[in-house]
Amino acid sequence: MPGTARELTEFAPAKVNLTLRVLGRRPDGYHEIESLVVFADVGDWLRFVPGETLELAVQGPTASAAGASGDNLVLKAARALAERAPGFRLGRFQLDKQLPVAAGLGGGSSDAAAALRLLAQENGIELGDTRLHAAAAATGADVPVCLDPRARMMRGIGEILSGSIELPELPAVLVNPGVAVPTRDVFAALAAPALTEPAQSDDFIANADAASLVSLLAARRNDLEIPAIKIQALIADVLAALQAMPGCLLARMSGSGATCFGLFGSAGAAQDAAARLQAAHAGWWVRATAFR
Repeated sequence: MPGTARELTEFAPAKVNLTLRVLGRRPDGYHEIESLVVFADVGDWLRFVPGETLELAVQGPTASAAGASGDNLVLKAARALAERAPGFRLGRFQLDKQLPVAAGLGGGSSDAAAALRLLAQENGIELGDTRLHAAAAATGADVPVCLDPRARMMRGIGEILSGSIELPELPAVLVNPGVAVPTRDVFAALAAPALTEPAQSDDFIANADAASLVSLLAARRNDLEIPAIKIQALIADVLAALQAMPGCLLARMSGSGATCFGLFGSAGAAQDAAARLQAAHAGWWVRATAFR
């Protein structure tokens, strides 16, 4: 219709840490990490209508848990970009929140990255633009890896990214039991030693098939899993429930929790496991998905 504002839409996929090494605590208090990050085919949706003022409305099943819209990372990212690119066209965002909040899935960071992609599209800039990456880094440690959501290694405090890694599709199930595990508390429970010298990097080499990849992942870990379980024992129950599912090849926690994932040999096995888990645990957030 004439006069109708143009609407842009962007998917904000869940970020999953297949591995996570904590290399040590830096003098500034931050922790150096090394993580193989992938993205799921479940996530939030962000819509954008260009306009004169910056606004955000949040809806969806997990919207209430996302808190006040004024504190949302979508607005923080947009403001960070506006500071670095005066004159850029902003507008109104509408976030459809599907992912659990503060769950180790990088939902807020992925939402912020989606906002930056939408603003880049509206203002005719490439994803490689330095202003875009600077705004992502200023918004949060996980936002840069979400800006171009493809499998890659993430190092430093999140700012050092490898090139994209070609991985076979991994059928999976995501489970969040609905408990809060504050990231700061998990790192405190880990009590990582001070980082006195650069740690040796894990040069991840992708394998051609899923079975070899799962074997490689099984030889690694998420260093935050044990301290997170100390804070919230229910995480161990989620891992045990995933491991008990027919066809589960590997179960692990993502990020600082409490979401856990199970890798399966086929999409059918993942869907069957998700149905069984949801039937047995009605209060859990359960999704069959695939990682790429």
